[in-house]
Amino acid sequence: MRPRALAVAVAAVIAVACAPEPEAQPPATTTTTTTTTTTTTTPPTVLPGPGGTTVPVFQHPYAYGTPQQHVPPIADGMVPVVRRIATDRPYVFITIDDGAVRHPAALELMRKSGVEPTLFLNSKHVDGYADYWKTFQGAARVHAHTATHPDLTGTSYDFQRDEICGNADLLRAQLGAQPKLFRPPFGNFDHTTRRAAADCGFTALVMWTAAVNDGVVQFQAGGRLNAGDIVLMHFRHTFVEDFLAFLERCKLDGLTPVVLEDFLADRDAVV
Repeated sequence: MRPRALAVAVAAVIAVACAPEPEAQPPATTTTTTTTTTTTTTPPTVLPGPGGTTVPVFQHPYAYGTPQQHVPPIADGMVPVVRRIATDRPYVFITIDDGAVRHPAALELMRKSGVEPTLFLNSKHVDGYADYWKTFQGAARVHAHTATHPDLTGTSYDFQRDEICGNADLLRAQLGAQPKLFRPPFGNFDHTTRRAAADCGFTALVMWTAAVNDGVVQFQAGGRLNAGDIVLMHFRHTFVEDFLAFLERCKLDGLTPVVLEDFLADRDAVV
């Protein structure tokens, strides 16, 4: 090779060897966007019920079991008589008496509707049937209605005390209930009744302002349910028709059934 050509070749090799390496490129960055979708479930307003019925559903407007108002005080050794609840909220109260008919659909209707009634039960309809009534724990509250369902007016203190206290004792023993409210059979009572109820540890005698019979809501005054009304029902063969009539009437009148005991809380309870 000629000297000039050799010099050019050597220079080319040196140039390639000394050339800087290409800069390393940073790895490509991938951006991931996560989208969170919140699904809101609207509570049902009706549910299918027994026998192809449609059950109106009510949402609890507060935590049930939370005291809202106190029971009126005992005066002169007599329990107060409560006919309705003084409230400006759109609340109504359902009470169910006796227990003569242990209707198989009663518990289902209570649970599906979201309504928790107050039960006033007689000893004669509970004794021997405790297994049925125990199923209502958590769905209804149990209180006293005498042992044998007599008309108490004009009877002796001892008779009335035995009927009232004996009923409460049986409800505690067989159902584990803590009855604090008392309803006299037929709504009949006198001062002796109120004294006996107080001596038996009750805090109030509860009456009513409307009733449901044969699928019809009946009013003591006016043509509708009003806030604070206490409604009377019975455990009868018409339980489904009666309970649904009450629920539908509540919807029509813009009222929500709530727990009576929350508005007749013991006076030492925090409201």
